[in-house]
Amino acid sequence: MSTRAFTRFVFSPSVNLDLPLMVESIGYNPKQERITRPNGYPYYHWLQTEEGEGKLTYGTETVLLSQGSGVLLPPGMSHAYEAVRSSGWETYYLTFGGAAAAPILIAYDIQAPSVFRWDTEAPVAPMLGEMLKKVSSGMDLFGLETSTDAYRFLGILSKFGQASNMSVSKNMQKLTPLLQWMEQEYGNPDIGLDNLADVLGMSGRHLSKLFQQTFGLAPYAYLTQMRIHKAKEQLADEPGITVSTIAGQTGFRDASHFVATFRKHTGMTPQQFRRLH
Repeated sequence: MSTRAFTRFVFSPSVNLDLPLMVESIGYNPKQERITRPNGYPYYHWLQTEEGEGKLTYGTETVLLSQGSGVLLPPGMSHAYEAVRSSGWETYYLTFGGAAAAPILIAYDIQAPSVFRWDTEAPVAPMLGEMLKKVSSGMDLFGLETSTDAYRFLGILSKFGQASNMSVSKNMQKLTPLLQWMEQEYGNPDIGLDNLADVLGMSGRHLSKLFQQTFGLAPYAYLTQMRIHKAKEQLADEPGITVSTIAGQTGFRDASHFVATFRKHTGMTPQQFRRLH
């Protein structure tokens, strides 16, 4: 086992809440103790093995985390983990949130919860150690560099990590008819949570739970992101169509609502996006 000491760095929420990707904490534990969280953790929680092996239970799944593996848990998912052997278990962890956390994960095709495994030569394993070393130097007072490094870490994980999640696969089977329905009906501005739930014949509460487990988003938030994506396609590919027309075709009640929502999700107006593309 390593002789390195326990290291943990927690950023002050008061200085980085406005970052699109906010790192809440990053740390290294040379002798991971048993952790039980019935109510989960309030942020996305990444945990990876440095040495040894651990057992993690989340939802109805139990997995073993050895070298070259890690797990990403969504906020609020109950879980527990502990070392498998008395020889111990070394771990690195990263907790993060922010307004863009869920969209970034979707863009990288990363689902939470998911277990990831990677080859020994992949650059995934050393990244948190490098990030922690930079943070420990005390130069990144506002978490800006760490936010950028976390974004890069998720990109590397998406490229080199092989994800497996039976719960997510089962959820996707249940949700596929609704996702296909959304592709056909996203232009209807009258769609609400009850309409979405009725497509699958389940309660809105159950549907919200499935979406949160699978995408880390509420069902209506997913629909809104789909509408924004469809609007981007039209803005870029059809320069002759007005913003008002695109708003109506993508499920927004009026142009002002569309512009405000588009700006919130992209940081720019539809016209600015169109000029860029």
